[in-house]
Amino acid sequence: MFARKMILGTAAALVAAYAVIPRHADLRVFDPAEMARLETAMWRDYYDKRYGALFYHLYESTRTQFGFSPLQSLHVAFSAAEAARTFQPTRSRREADAALPALVAYYRNFAPAAPVAFDVEEAARLELDWWQARREAVAPRDYGLTIARVAALTYGRAADDSGIRQFGIARAEAMAFRDARGEAITDADWMRIENQLGEAYRTLRASIGR
Repeated sequence: MFARKMILGTAAALVAAYAVIPRHADLRVFDPAEMARLETAMWRDYYDKRYGALFYHLYESTRTQFGFSPLQSLHVAFSAAEAARTFQPTRSRREADAALPALVAYYRNFAPAAPVAFDVEEAARLELDWWQARREAVAPRDYGLTIARVAALTYGRAADDSGIRQFGIARAEAMAFRDARGEAITDADWMRIENQLGEAYRTLRASIGR
């Protein structure tokens, strides 16, 4: 009995250590195709209100694409899922501001993997700006520039970097296509979105690798 308890205790300690040991997380090491697959899955989760699946895909992307520890990935995924869940039922920017604390927590958890220090509160505000802009009939090229500003901030690049700007607009156009399809969206449409996101993330990867 004692030996069994020792084995179980040791196993639990090893699992706990594995979860909390810091990793060298890096926002620049993602695979564009896998990021596109995971983001497409997250969009589907969000619109179907499958928050458990959304949390899982957020965790998977943080863990596998950026190299966070399991515990760190849980923190990042929780704050991101909470921001999305809080924002979804809102109908005005005033109401949408309720999602801001979770977005600040998300960027604060994400910040250690960024190549440079950045203002997490500014990143959170910009993120919420483009979330809301999608609901206000703002053209995707316009809110795409806000997406580009977020990327520029977190990767320490110039806001007018052509690759960063192209990434933001391409991602926004994929979102606009999804919004235009609405309830009529098909699996083929989702595959098109995944391909569009793949191109966007390849552009981003090339830009931040320079």
